Amino acid sequence: MSFSLGSVGSGMGPRNAINEFGREGGGPVFDPRLLRRLLQLVQPYRWQILAALAAMLVSSVLALATPWLIKNAIDRDIAGADATGLLQTVLLMMGAAVGAWAASSFQQYLLSNTGLLILADLRLRLFRHLQHLSLSYHHSHIVGVTISRVISDVAVIHDLLTDGVATLIGDTIVLVGIMLVMLSLNVPLALVSFSVLPLMLLATWWFSRRARAAFRQTRQRLAAVVGGLAEDISGIRVIQAFAREGVSAERFDEVNRANRDAYVEAMSLSFTFLPAVDFLGVLAIAIVLWWGGAAVSGGGLTLGVVVAFLAYVTRFFQPIQELSQLYTTLQSAMAGGERVFELLDTHPVIEDSPEAVPLPRVQGRVEFRHVGFEYQSGSPVLQDIQLTVDPGKTVAIVGPTGAGKTTLASLITRFYDATTGTVLVDGHDVRTVTQHSLRSNTGLVSQDPFLFSGTVADNIRFGHPQATLAEIQEASRAALAHEFITRLPAGYSTRILEGGVNLSIGQRQLICIARAILADPRLLILDEATASIDTMTESLLQEALYRLLRGRTSIVIAHRLTTIRNADHIVVLQAGRIVEQGTHDELVARNGLYTELHQRQFLAS
Repeated sequence: MSFSLGSVGSGMGPRNAINEFGREGGGPVFDPRLLRRLLQLVQPYRWQILAALAAMLVSSVLALATPWLIKNAIDRDIAGADATGLLQTVLLMMGAAVGAWAASSFQQYLLSNTGLLILADLRLRLFRHLQHLSLSYHHSHIVGVTISRVISDVAVIHDLLTDGVATLIGDTIVLVGIMLVMLSLNVPLALVSFSVLPLMLLATWWFSRRARAAFRQTRQRLAAVVGGLAEDISGIRVIQAFAREGVSAERFDEVNRANRDAYVEAMSLSFTFLPAVDFLGVLAIAIVLWWGGAAVSGGGLTLGVVVAFLAYVTRFFQPIQELSQLYTTLQSAMAGGERVFELLDTHPVIEDSPEAVPLPRVQGRVEFRHVGFEYQSGSPVLQDIQLTVDPGKTVAIVGPTGAGKTTLASLITRFYDATTGTVLVDGHDVRTVTQHSLRSNTGLVSQDPFLFSGTVADNIRFGHPQATLAEIQEASRAALAHEFITRLPAGYSTRILEGGVNLSIGQRQLICIARAILADPRLLILDEATASIDTMTESLLQEALYRLLRGRTSIVIAHRLTTIRNADHIVVLQAGRIVEQGTHDELVARNGLYTELHQRQFLAS
C-alpha cells in the first residue's frame, strides 16, 4: 500500500466548469445503445422485476374492470331493478379495488427495493472505477463534477429504471386494455374518441425534439454548481484571507443562475406540453358526451355504455400524461447516463499488463536507466536519467522548483510511466509487475499530511488494518507521536475532523509517519515531508524521520538542504537532467548549483 498524503486541487473555477461543459457536443435525441446499457443495470434483478410486472398486470386488469362493472350496474341491474344483482356488482367492484390496491402495493415495494439495490450497485461500481483511474485523470477533472456523476446522475438513472420502467409498462398495459375494451363496447364511438390521438402524437414529437438538449443542459449546469461549490469550500481559508468573499459569491451566483435558467427552460417545455395533454383529454370527453349523448337519445346506445366510455376516456389520457412525464424522466436519465458511462468507459492510463506478476518482498534496489518523461508530447520533464539507489540507502533529490523531482519519484510507484527508458525495483521493470504489489512495498509521505475522518488509531492502522493497539502505540512511539496523542481528549480514540483541522500540521505529519512505520515499507519516498513545518517542529520531525528511514531504501525530495546533509547520496536536478551528484561535502566543494542553493538558504536563514 502506498501512502499518498497530499491533496490535489482542481485548478478550475465555476466559470471554467461552465466553459468545459459548453465545449462538449450533444448526442442524438434518442440513443438506443445508451438505453440498452441502462437497462442492462436491471439484469441482475430480473426476477424481482418480473414479479413486479406480474403484480402490475394484475393491478391494471382489475382497474380496467371497474368501468365495465359500472356499465353492467346501470344497464342491467339498475335498469332491471335487480337489487341482488346490483349488490353483487358493487361487491365485485370493491373486491377489484382491494385486489388492485394489494397488487399495486406489492409492485411498488418490489420496484422500490430493487431500485435502491441498483442505485447502490451503480454508485459502488463508479467508486471502485474511480479508485483505479490513474492520477492523471484526477488531476485533470474537477472533484465536484465527479461527485455530481456519482450522486446526481446516478439518481436520475435510478428514477428511470424504477418508476420509469413501471410507468412505461403499466401505462402501456392500461392504454392497450382501454382501447380493446372501448372497441368491444362500441366501435364507432371508440374511433371518434381516438380522433385526438394524431394531435397527441404531434405534441409529443414537438416536445421530444426540444427536451433532450434542455435536460442535458440541466445535468451540465448542476455539475458546474457542485464543482464550484466544492472548490470554494475547499479554498475557503484563502478566500477569507484575501477578503474575496464577494468575488467568490459573484462567481457562484453566475453558475447558480445558469443552472436555474437551464431548469426553467426545461420545465417550460413540460409546462407547455402537459397542459396540452390535459386539453386533449377534455376534448375527447366532450366528443364522447356529444356523440354518445346523441346516440343515446336516438336509441343507438345505452346510458351505461356512455358512462363507461367517459370513465375509460378519463383514464385513457391519464397514462398518456404519465408517459409524457416519463419522457422527461427518460431525457434526464439519458443525459445523466451519458456522463456516467463516459466515466465508466474512461480507462486508466496506467494499467497492469496481462503478463504482470506480483512483486515479492523487495530489498529496495532502485534503478533509472536512461529515463525520460513527458506530460505533453514535445515538452520533456525528465531527460536521460541514470541513477542507482542501493538497498537501505538514502538518496536525496534537490533542485530548483520545476526541475522534475516529484515526477522522478512518481515513476517509481507507477503513478506515471516513463516515456523512454526503464525504471527497475530489485531488477524488475515496474511495468511488468502488478501495481498493487509494487505499491504494497512502497510508502509515501508528502508535505501535505492527509488524514481520513475517523479515529487517530484508524488513521495509523490505515496501511495495516489488522494491527493491534499495542502495535499502533509502538509505531507512534517510534514516530515520536505517542506523547501528544495521549494528551488528546480521547487518546487514540480521538476522532479526527475533516481535513484534520483539530490537529496541527506537525501533529498530522507525525501521525502520517507513524502510519508509514506501521506499514513497514521497504521503499520509502519522502516528498517535501518537512516543507510545511516550522523550524522548531522540524527538529522533532527529523528525529521521527530518522527512525523511519533506518534500514529502508529512501528517496527524499527536499527544498531545505539542512534536512538532507546526512543522506548517503545527493542528486541535483536542473531542467529535468542530473547535473550533479555526490555527498553533501563533495557537492559543496564543487562550487556548482548545489553550492549556490546551499548558500542562498544559508543567507536566508
